[in-house]
Amino acid sequence: MALLGWIFIRHFFAPYLPAEQLDSYIAGLVLLAAAPCTAMVFVWSRLVNGEPLFTLSQVALNDAIMVFAFAPLVALLLGISSIVVPWDTLLVSVVLYIVLPVLLSQVWRKLLLARGEDALQRTLATLHPVSISALLLTLVLLFAFQGKAIVEQPLIIAMLAVPITIQVYFTSGLAYWLNRRVGEAHCVAGPSALIGASNFFELAVAAAISLFGFESGAALATVVGVLIEVPVMLSVVYLVKRSKGWYEAGATR
Repeated sequence: MALLGWIFIRHFFAPYLPAEQLDSYIAGLVLLAAAPCTAMVFVWSRLVNGEPLFTLSQVALNDAIMVFAFAPLVALLLGISSIVVPWDTLLVSVVLYIVLPVLLSQVWRKLLLARGEDALQRTLATLHPVSISALLLTLVLLFAFQGKAIVEQPLIIAMLAVPITIQVYFTSGLAYWLNRRVGEAHCVAGPSALIGASNFFELAVAAAISLFGFESGAALATVVGVLIEVPVMLSVVYLVKRSKGWYEAGATR
């Protein structure tokens, strides 16, 4: 997505975008590309009847990538685009939005398990509606801060959506096809395709706001990612489910 964003914004859409925001738009797309998805992966996998253990392993891998590689990847990709960002802000974002929540959740999980499996399950059941409400509230706040820009600049929104949409379909299609070529089971190929195409938009938005501000082009680009990810990913889910017969007919071990 980072390369696609740079190509489209610098070479195709530059005459139609505010010149002072070009670097910021590219930065937002880079932040999206460098943040692999975690929580929503479980949703996509369940929708395509994916293998739960494979999905869990991929989420764990994505978490590790974000902890150790998110800041270096963002710094590298932005550096290639001649966009300088402070390392301390990147590292603080990783610690606040990835490392700290993971550590706190693991400590809490161990404390609950010490009281028995039932205590853990009751807590998870209680937190489920709270987590959904928190996600919805986050989305409402994101669109509230960028609502004016979204309503007043539909052409800019559409142009930012182009590289994001292409990236989703290309990445998921390539992963799906490669899984078929090597003869992997459909229950693995489905989540594999979706995991590669989805992004951790919460981290991308938070990092964009921390680095460039609420009303920056970077923040707008990441919010566009939020705006189109769900419908585009649902279309990928539909294609994966509809093509199961074709997939299994050609998958050979």
